[in-house]
Amino acid sequence: MVKAARAVSVTVKIATFNVNGIGARLPALLRWLAESKPDVVCLQELKAPQDKFPEAPVRDAGYGVVWHGQKSFNGVAILARGADPIEHRRALPGDPDDLHSRYIEALVKDVLIGCLYLPNGNPAPGSKFDYKLRWLERLTTHAQALLATNRSVVLAGDYNVIPSEIDVYKPESWVDDALFRPETRAAFARLLAQGWTDALRKLHPDERVYTFWDYFRNHFGRDAGLRIDHLLLSPAAASRLVSAGVDREIRGWEKASDHAPTWVVIGDG
Repeated sequence: MVKAARAVSVTVKIATFNVNGIGARLPALLRWLAESKPDVVCLQELKAPQDKFPEAPVRDAGYGVVWHGQKSFNGVAILARGADPIEHRRALPGDPDDLHSRYIEALVKDVLIGCLYLPNGNPAPGSKFDYKLRWLERLTTHAQALLATNRSVVLAGDYNVIPSEIDVYKPESWVDDALFRPETRAAFARLLAQGWTDALRKLHPDERVYTFWDYFRNHFGRDAGLRIDHLLLSPAAASRLVSAGVDREIRGWEKASDHAPTWVVIGDG
């Protein structure tokens, strides 16, 4: 008697990681890739021009990659383990004069990945804060178009948004900061209201989970952190959500970024 083959469940681990300068953080990044083996990685704040991205070491680590660099500032990339991401776009629609390298979009397997580095916005109020809100509005418009495709979409990155008081170690100290101002939080809430799922908060609704700890005053040692790195899932992707977490121990490595990798695992489509 021949037994039927058991169906194999396939999962995809998607991570976002603000490396805070890929030149200085490359050894830590490569170590994390080897140990964690994420299937897809969204990187932000490369701080490297297009021709200085370390493509060879990344490919040697087993990852195909597309990236959008910028000298000294910004910069985003999408890595895929054992595959080349299929690039869809490398700029957020809505402002052809905005030349900052803050968004790149690619298809990996059956998931459309948007990797973003949202402006910080400080000092607020001011022109930088106005730019942040305009960028958020453009993101919301593009996100609505992505939802209309009914595909599995993940918008991952450093949003520079603290969504609620549980996402910051000392809320009263952040009331005037661009990351936590009411206008910022309201704009983020409008984005979520389109139908996106904040994966980490969905699975850990009552936990203080941080993704960023400042270098100063032993913030990491005191766990004085913020949750500003988010993975938003379209309904099709959210229906496949298996787990989500933060590799916080990476923040304690030598020459670490001030962010830790944040990730989700989604199952079969």
